[in-house]
Amino acid sequence: MSIVILGIDLGKNSCSIVGLDADGSVIVRRRMRRDGVIAFAAKLPPCTMAMEACCGAHHMGRMLAGLGHEVRLMSPEYVRPYVKAQKNDDRDAEAATWPTMRFVELKSEEQLDVQTMHRVRDRLVGERTSLTNQIRSLLLERGHVAAQGYARLRLLLGELLDSGADALSRRMAFQLGDMQTRWDELDRRITAIDAEFATMARTDDRARRLTGIPGIGALNATALVATVGSAATFSKGRDLAAWLGPVPRQVTTGGRPKLLGITKRGSRYLRKMLIQGARSAMPSLAKTDTAIGSWLRALLIQAHPNVAVVALAAKLTRIVWALLRHGKTYQAASISA
Repeated sequence: MSIVILGIDLGKNSCSIVGLDADGSVIVRRRMRRDGVIAFAAKLPPCTMAMEACCGAHHMGRMLAGLGHEVRLMSPEYVRPYVKAQKNDDRDAEAATWPTMRFVELKSEEQLDVQTMHRVRDRLVGERTSLTNQIRSLLLERGHVAAQGYARLRLLLGELLDSGADALSRRMAFQLGDMQTRWDELDRRITAIDAEFATMARTDDRARRLTGIPGIGALNATALVATVGSAATFSKGRDLAAWLGPVPRQVTTGGRPKLLGITKRGSRYLRKMLIQGARSAMPSLAKTDTAIGSWLRALLIQAHPNVAVVALAAKLTRIVWALLRHGKTYQAASISA
């Protein structure tokens, strides 16, 4: 078959494929299982394989790339604007031919492993937060007010459990003791994952260079390397910042641009980590005699600190792109120099 582009609509068990020739005409349309797609692609000469970057797409992409095909993964949000009437499998193949279409970089098995660890850690942290909030509310119902912070809550909980039956009833003491055990287990698992991230940040060259940026620690560095990779997908730092979402949403009509709140596009987890890192680094950065410090001080005069934090996160994202794309090391030059 003279297939130039093969569009694949991935499903959990079965997939739909549509093949286009050089003229853009549909010459094959089938539905088969995932292993059938691999077997079908093995019989084709090298061509372009286009699919949305959904669950299982990177594994399928690596299998197809191993057969000599060019794999193009498209973000679903970029495919949708090319739908003329109703969405169908043909649109996936057609969207890959548009010259302005942006494609997702094919991730390696190691990158997916690191992303999985970040997702697991995020879930464990959420479970710990939910658990400690429940402990606080249960203690408050019994007249025991815990101060802010995990350490103070743990201290109060330990004192109440060690005091015996005078402070808590038997049932209440049993339930809180069980919750304390669960809390200890969550802390142990989160600490183990954090230690592995710290090791990755020391051994991986790209992550080690990213940790030199203010506000970028081992968690942020490993998450960025796993998600962004070499940053070859983005032509400039502004594109990476726009992809992650800490940039103003623009509404322009009649030649009058209006900037609104941030777009919040892309990975919510990465955006959250970058903003948290910028918030922790902003007080010390604002006092430095560097270009970023001068820019930050001027921004804080005319903008709310929360706005400055997001703007700093966007600037740090552009620095991340420069380091990943060009293999450089962060150097904060002094203004006087």
